[in-house]
Amino acid sequence: MTRLALAPLMLWLISTLVFLLLRIAPGDPVDAILGNRADEAAREAMRMKLGLNQPLLNQYLKFINDLVHGDLGFSLNTQEAVSEIISKALPASIELAFAALIFATVIGFSIGFAGILKPNGKTDFAGRLYGIGTYALPPFWAAMLIQLFFAVILGWFPVGGRFPLIQPPPEITGFLVIDSLISFNFPALIGTLRHLFLPSFTLGFLLSGIFSRSLRVNMEKSLLTGHIEAARTRGINKNQIIFSHALPNALLPVLTITGLTVASLIGGALLIEITFSWPGIALRLQEAISQRDYPIVQGIIVVISMLVVTVGVVVDLLIALLDPRVSY
Repeated sequence: MTRLALAPLMLWLISTLVFLLLRIAPGDPVDAILGNRADEAAREAMRMKLGLNQPLLNQYLKFINDLVHGDLGFSLNTQEAVSEIISKALPASIELAFAALIFATVIGFSIGFAGILKPNGKTDFAGRLYGIGTYALPPFWAAMLIQLFFAVILGWFPVGGRFPLIQPPPEITGFLVIDSLISFNFPALIGTLRHLFLPSFTLGFLLSGIFSRSLRVNMEKSLLTGHIEAARTRGINKNQIIFSHALPNALLPVLTITGLTVASLIGGALLIEITFSWPGIALRLQEAISQRDYPIVQGIIVVISMLVVTVGVVVDLLIALLDPRVSY
């Protein structure tokens, strides 16, 4: 339970670090709002309006106080509540992350299983090569190639976007696949899934190597343990040993990787979101950084950090529940 107790401290440290890094970074948000041609009086008036003329300590204390009360502030450029901006972008990122996780799990586990069934064979060698290759492959380059081949050349899927403009799904929860199902709008569901396929497949493909390598390594370790050797001496079928004895032990470390991957996917898919024009939280973060919009950057990073910490704690609790030997 130590990590659970440390979660608030971790969030405070991350929030403080983000606040300080944004303030010491070069550039002025007033320039992004007014442009370089504004006179000093107008610039000073804007700083006063935004509270940027206050001492750094006062700005920090206000930021922490607002954060504790759940107030993420307002955009410097549009004056829209940061919580509203995040609530619009976050469902798109969660939807993308969940779909990508499905692809990564199916592809990665299939390759990992194929390798462990015939260790050190051609299939195992190909699986290891696949794991290294997907890890080393530049995400932007892979996304461009997949987009070019499947969307531009073959025309099987849309080039980008989240939904068809001609027949958009109704926005009920913000999760367009769920919204299409709730409203029984199956044409919109098909269109939404077609837009979701390429970015989620690309992200899942790039992550599948991590899953295959992790499963392969942990399965190999599990097969060398004493109780597995004892099962072999009793003449238990090889497949039964793998699926009934080795797999449960190997899945615990993989569960940790899966949990951390889900959390990082939500905010770490920037290149994929840019390539496929996916209106998620990572793309919104990139736009806010370029505009020097402090509140949006701070709010998004705090929310992503909360998701990472929360998922990490949940995964720890699940592992402790599944394996009594583990203590947190």
